[in-house]
Amino acid sequence: MSESPKFKNNLATGAMHFKEGLELLTHRELRWYIAVPLVVNVCLFFLLTWLFIDYYGNAGEWLLSKIPSFLAPLAWIVWIIVGIILLVVYGYSFNIITNIIAAPFYGKLAARTEELLTGVAPPDEPLGKMIFRVVSREISKLIYFLSRSIIVLLLVILLSTIPVLQILAPAVGLAWGAWSMAIQYTDYAADNHQRGFKPLRNCLWQKKYSSLGFGGFVMLCSIIPVINIIAMPAAVIGGTIFWLKELNSCNVKSNQLG
Repeated sequence: MSESPKFKNNLATGAMHFKEGLELLTHRELRWYIAVPLVVNVCLFFLLTWLFIDYYGNAGEWLLSKIPSFLAPLAWIVWIIVGIILLVVYGYSFNIITNIIAAPFYGKLAARTEELLTGVAPPDEPLGKMIFRVVSREISKLIYFLSRSIIVLLLVILLSTIPVLQILAPAVGLAWGAWSMAIQYTDYAADNHQRGFKPLRNCLWQKKYSSLGFGGFVMLCSIIPVINIIAMPAAVIGGTIFWLKELNSCNVKSNQLG
């Protein structure tokens, strides 16, 4: 699967990678690799959705109790703000927990997808060895995401307090979310080829527009209840397609594990 000279490194192409992942989701050669992550997703969906509804009501009531009486007519704005914040937390929590639990299976799904599309499988390794390596890598990614998220959050808060620049605050947050999703779901294919975490990020930066298009679409689907159940395995397949079409041939000097 070669990179298209006409459609590359743009938002639409990145979104198309995810769309292709959705289309392959029901392929008979991939069903068994999707089964376990799907069961995990369903269980987490019911648990986190229940927590979201419960905390949404409690958080909203607490904030409403703190609002001065003369601002009571604007209470609906508080409900919307609380809902958006908790929805984003819900989406990120769903991704983080699912990815840690289902990481080894997602690695196998990425490998089988690559074999299906190219006819050549990435280097194989025992599941037991893969589980230890992949879970360790998931924890490394989690540390990367959390440490940078704190910086991004502070930047968003700062921008929110500056007139005119306030409009940039949501854009910064959304761009970071899209970038994180692009890293998360292209990493399975990259890891199957022993491509280091830092070199992968460098490759994604070279394809920054495709990365934002792909990651943005994944992020959107991950915060929509029910759709987020199938969004994760579709993102793994789409991330593998992204890897094959745009990232595998990326010119990065180091391919050592990082």
